[in-house]
Amino acid sequence: MSNIPETGRTQRVQIRLIVIQVLVFSLLLTLGGRLWYLQIRNGQEYSDEAKNNHVQQVVQPAARGSILDARGVPLADNETRLVVSASRTELMKMDDDGKAVLTRLADVLDMKPKDVFDKVRLCDAKTPQPCWNGSPYQPIPVTDEATTQQALTIRERAEDFPGITAEPTAVRRYPAPGKANTAQVLGYLSPVTDEEITKAQDSDSPYLRSDMVGRSGLERTYDKELRGKAGVTRYEVDNLGRVIGQAKNDEAEAGASVVTSIDARVQAVAEYELNDAMKKARLEFDTNTGENYKADSGAVVVMEAKTGRVVAMASLPNYDPNSWVGGISAKDYAKLTGKKSNFPLLNRAIQGQAAPGSIFKVISSTAAVNAGYPFDGHYPCPSSYSIGGQTFKNFESQGYGDITIGRALEVSCDTVYYGIAHKEWAKDGGNNPKKHPKDWFYKTAHQFGLGKETGIDLPNEVSGRVPDREWKKNFAKANHDAWCKQGKKDGTYVEKIAYENCLEGDKMRAGDSVNYSIGQGDTLVTPIQMATIYAAISNGGTLYDPTVGKAIVSGDGRTVQEIEPKSHGKLPFTKKTRNEIDEALAGVATRGSAAWRFGGWPQDKIPMHAKTGTAEVYGKQTTSWFATYTKDYSIVMTISQGGTGSGASGPAVRNIYNALYGLDATGKQDLKKALLPTPQKGLPKIQTDGTIDAPTVKPYNPASEKPAAEQTLAAVLGRRD
Repeated sequence: MSNIPETGRTQRVQIRLIVIQVLVFSLLLTLGGRLWYLQIRNGQEYSDEAKNNHVQQVVQPAARGSILDARGVPLADNETRLVVSASRTELMKMDDDGKAVLTRLADVLDMKPKDVFDKVRLCDAKTPQPCWNGSPYQPIPVTDEATTQQALTIRERAEDFPGITAEPTAVRRYPAPGKANTAQVLGYLSPVTDEEITKAQDSDSPYLRSDMVGRSGLERTYDKELRGKAGVTRYEVDNLGRVIGQAKNDEAEAGASVVTSIDARVQAVAEYELNDAMKKARLEFDTNTGENYKADSGAVVVMEAKTGRVVAMASLPNYDPNSWVGGISAKDYAKLTGKKSNFPLLNRAIQGQAAPGSIFKVISSTAAVNAGYPFDGHYPCPSSYSIGGQTFKNFESQGYGDITIGRALEVSCDTVYYGIAHKEWAKDGGNNPKKHPKDWFYKTAHQFGLGKETGIDLPNEVSGRVPDREWKKNFAKANHDAWCKQGKKDGTYVEKIAYENCLEGDKMRAGDSVNYSIGQGDTLVTPIQMATIYAAISNGGTLYDPTVGKAIVSGDGRTVQEIEPKSHGKLPFTKKTRNEIDEALAGVATRGSAAWRFGGWPQDKIPMHAKTGTAEVYGKQTTSWFATYTKDYSIVMTISQGGTGSGASGPAVRNIYNALYGLDATGKQDLKKALLPTPQKGLPKIQTDGTIDAPTVKPYNPASEKPAAEQTLAAVLGRRD
């Protein structure tokens, strides 16, 4: 008899089958659950992603808005150029990935084949510039400087250049009307970065990979308004990248235009006169260093006194912003940023910092009055002032006896301010200061707006420096170890200073205070700060935020958003003190240190107020400062290593005023020749289609004539600061 069951299965086999059935059922259940999750629960989400994976975008850049001067003259706009582009999609379909086509293209464009290959390759972390960081489905620009003949050759021989187009395209242009370069004010553009795209993706103004972004100047400040909205066409493509249909098309919207307060004519004058003043300074011999002045950089600001609007702003050395259009070459970039370049990308009107010298004395005068010293009181003006074993000399070692603060401003007497500052230092406790010292001189500088940005609508403004007690302590803490390591009691001048600082660098010493009172020592200011201060003295005491932008005009011209002047404070003086300072500064221009530069000036019709400054810098030649104002304008010029204030900057500032008011060398006015006898109030006329009729700007042609009384006054007064 057999012991095998009728089923033919042992108990062990039966158990194995049950286990297998359970496993199979579990797998089927898991698979079914996953399919339900993918197709039903999240089906729509994955369906949308699948569609997006097969939709590619082609961007049509929006026309960037123009930057205009106050009369509508374009300072930055767009011009049509013949742009040759390559379709990477078409090239990749070819057996050789389009190398033969690109080689023929290079021959037509007089370019090296490698340069063309580099232009159309895609950017990634390992690929250096040049490369394309936009969509691979978008035509990639090879050059924007094609000639008409080159474009015709490409179009007429289309069979030899499949995937290559030659079309007129709008590109950025900086026309420099009347030779008004305006580079640092306008700024420049460069391609958007991945980081910027990611950062702005959830904002109300996201970037596209094809966008050009403002990197400095007005191009950066008003980038969002100027950029407009790019058009986007979405194409459906298959898994090989071939276009199978058009999904959606969004039309491009042109960017808005920015109307500025800059007057291109005045800008051209300011640039010319600054450059000319620097050239002439280099011909002058510096007796202190035994060589001619270097005059290596400079800046000038022309500002409306009653609004803070900037009429002209020049900085030297400068550069051509057109060099950035289409991508700057490595060679040109090195010229602009190398050690020998002297950094022309810097806007020295808002980023150049230097000791102000005697133009700071309007602040010291206010501080003295607020501390209880009458403006019309009499104070000794000896040729020198001694503190301990140290002697502080008056400029040119000249003394004037007992004089008022007003007269001290006129003749720029240093020792009057030394004496008052020294007394205030002693009242505050000297080397062992009181718990709450008055610090009138430092407090007043902060109230004048120094030590912080003015708020101008240009990027990267610097704050300057007021070397008060808090700064002194922080600076000493950061440098104490270095001072002690370098310092020697009987060493060189620098080593002796380091030795003294090692012992008591955190203390406000008497020498620090008296030096500070005449704008020397560790004090740093910018030209825009001083122009704002002198404009405020002119208008009665209101400190305005300097502005360059005046209005935003939409691309269709239908919407105009004016940028109104804003105030950030009042100067800390009474009306009486303001009028006394005003009268003293008028005296500087008529009988004081600047009088020899304003011979023949019509003081009765256009009252001129001025202050000269010659700041000493250790290891360098003196910095020239010239600060002025009328009832309409404030003009401040500075030249690094340029000599005295009136000697180097004075004639240039006088010539700018002559051009503004239409004055000849003798002070006779011709309003027909005046560029801007009163500040521009309205906006340029905007046409119904959004365009603006702009007048032409002729290059500045300076008169060779000089003020008749200049040489006589120079001989009498001497070239003072």
